Amino acid sequence: MTQPSTDLHLEFHGEQQQVAVIRLTRAAKRNALSDGLILALRDAFENLPASTRAAVIDGEGPHFCAGLDLSELQERDAGQGLHHSRMWHAALEHVQHGPVPVIAALHGAVVGGGLELASACHIRVADDTTFYALPEGSRGIFVGGGGSVRIPKLIGAARMTDMMLTGRVYNAVDGERIGLAQYLVPAGTAFDKALELAHRVAGNAPLTNYALMHALPRIAEQPADQGFFTEALMAAIAQSAPEAKARVTAFLEGRANKVSKD
Repeated sequence: MTQPSTDLHLEFHGEQQQVAVIRLTRAAKRNALSDGLILALRDAFENLPASTRAAVIDGEGPHFCAGLDLSELQERDAGQGLHHSRMWHAALEHVQHGPVPVIAALHGAVVGGGLELASACHIRVADDTTFYALPEGSRGIFVGGGGSVRIPKLIGAARMTDMMLTGRVYNAVDGERIGLAQYLVPAGTAFDKALELAHRVAGNAPLTNYALMHALPRIAEQPADQGFFTEALMAAIAQSAPEAKARVTAFLEGRANKVSKD
């Protein structure tokens, strides 16, 4: 475990610390990601209380995250560069495949490594000030924080290629349209919406949330026959949990809300 970082703030909301808010606090540097901040993110997710059921990642100030802190960019040989990238991969794996679903509250710059971080989250809420870019191509470097794996799954390889080749910037509206965010809200309200969603997610059965985080992405990449079999196993496990049985009984007895369009 690394030393506590002054560039990251952790707080909890709700009963029994059900929702963790993890906030990048390098506003003076547009929340650019240093190695220390990446390791602090890893440690935060590794050490969440057992009672935590969902998390929000937010950025202090006008920007979510403007990417890699280029002031830390060092000359590395190929081996050192490989290990540095793999360190980022391991840290962001704790976001995507950690203990709880993660909602990103996006605003201002979501650029480079900031977009890589956002793509590791399960739900992305953007406000009207949000813009997205991958400037690595113009800087003679390549994404190294998992973006080449995660971002094409959101928007397709062709769109990511265009962003890196041409420096194309997507605004909030177009970013939501192509799949970089699932929600688009008025300026200044991304965190409030993300926190609302996190509380809703925290109210789900934990095993169902686990299945959505860990099983669904793998099923989506499996051949159909394997995917169907994995789905059947996960469905059987989830519905056998005592909490699932109690929720189904509550619905059948009219004690649970029905789905409506409102």
